[in-house]
Amino acid sequence: MLRPSHRHSPFSATVLLMASVTASRLIGLVRVKYIAWLLGRSAAADAFSAAFQLPDMVSYFLVGGAASITFVTMLSRYRDQGREAEGERAMSVILSTMALVLGGAIVAAEFLAPAYVRLLLHGFQSDPAKAALCVHLTRILLPAQLCFFAGGVFGAVLLVRRVFSVQAVAPLIYNLGTILGGVLLVHELGVSSLAIGTLAGAFCGPFLLNAIGAHRSGMRFRPALDWSNPGLHEWVRMSIPLMLGVSLVTADNWIINYFASHVGGAIALLTYAKVVFTAPVALGQAAGAASLPFLASLFGKSDRAPFARTVNSSVSRIIAFSFLLSAFMIAMALPLVDVLIRGGAFHRSDSGVMALYFATFSISLCLWSAQALYARAFYAAGNTVTPMVAGTIITVASIPVYWALYHALGPMGLAVASDVGILMQTTALAVLLHRRSMVSLAGLEYPELGRALLAALVSFAALAGLRQLVHTTSRLHELGLLAVAAILWIGVCALVLRLTGSSLPGQLTRRFAKAA
Repeated sequence: MLRPSHRHSPFSATVLLMASVTASRLIGLVRVKYIAWLLGRSAAADAFSAAFQLPDMVSYFLVGGAASITFVTMLSRYRDQGREAEGERAMSVILSTMALVLGGAIVAAEFLAPAYVRLLLHGFQSDPAKAALCVHLTRILLPAQLCFFAGGVFGAVLLVRRVFSVQAVAPLIYNLGTILGGVLLVHELGVSSLAIGTLAGAFCGPFLLNAIGAHRSGMRFRPALDWSNPGLHEWVRMSIPLMLGVSLVTADNWIINYFASHVGGAIALLTYAKVVFTAPVALGQAAGAASLPFLASLFGKSDRAPFARTVNSSVSRIIAFSFLLSAFMIAMALPLVDVLIRGGAFHRSDSGVMALYFATFSISLCLWSAQALYARAFYAAGNTVTPMVAGTIITVASIPVYWALYHALGPMGLAVASDVGILMQTTALAVLLHRRSMVSLAGLEYPELGRALLAALVSFAALAGLRQLVHTTSRLHELGLLAVAAILWIGVCALVLRLTGSSLPGQLTRRFAKAA
């Protein structure tokens, strides 16, 4: 599976990317652990967490925040039609053109960063030092978006050629960059060392590694500006909806940060909770990334039934597994957060607050995972307009929900609002696919989902009982509790699934054996 020449099936590609994402998220947990140890829930922690927002927005609104999605769809079609040379020319033109556009936008953003912080992180104005630090860190992080865009293009070339091993390693390098930057430079540069390390990680991982991998796979990039290139026109047509629309998947963090900026330490704690939560969420994203080139090929065939079956089967499996995992995450939220994050400037009281945010986010794990697959079903069909129009409407409609829940419950209300918003987003995508006769809602494996939900509820009750019986006094005790809880969770889930006749355990075993 790790050989660059290995030709992957949809499932083996998913397994490889899930494994790589899991490894990346583990390093990401080390990264957030180090940041929390160093900064805690201080003003510097808030400033560093918020500094990623403007760079993300520049990328999102100029390249659609998902360069690889549109490129995979385009290049898959070029490859299927035997027009790879034409696709390579289009890729060179698009990358050259957008490097100029994105580079100009980054320069402008460097000058506009102070005004941005005043407007969209309004709560920072009560602490001028925090606002100034956020501006400084933002300016360091902005150039990383060029690395992400170019890396996304080269990564799309590899995905289309079904070379997934490079994609498996690049995120690891990115996360290591932040850690190494802090370890090597923190005494000289303070929190700026984390931003510098992040920039270096973006260059070495997402950009350089993908560029080398694409070159070794046979891709040849030649700088070219050609405004009449049909590939450039097609990419712009597909990407404009992604640029103009706003998906709640991305805007969720922006909205949370706007309201949380008024409460000291809230941005840091919510960000830490989101990072820990997104470790399993990334499994759904990996499944979506791995499935995109296969879905694009299936949709191009005259018989669309295999396309619909593949989407429903993938969504059913990821939701079923998410049910099970959510039960563990919610029941063990406090010991899990405390073991992973506490230390240095991050104290036990901080763990208690963060655990509440983490448990609340964990309720919506199945939704975050499913929406990634539903969105890519649209992208595989070359339709970026529908999901982005729906996403924009959902985002605008959800802002009053964030506002109301924030004023009612404080920062905790923002976590609840995030769950409500992603429920709206996922439901909208599923219904739209159904109404367009692309993926029928009737095709979901409802009996299997019911069995998984029952197993999740029973395992949650067992874990909650364990928490009542066992009182921990140290992190060593909490680590032991988590080990016992994991064994109990696996045993209860396996027993309930077996007693209810679920095919999920056997199905996963067979597929993993086949993938290997």
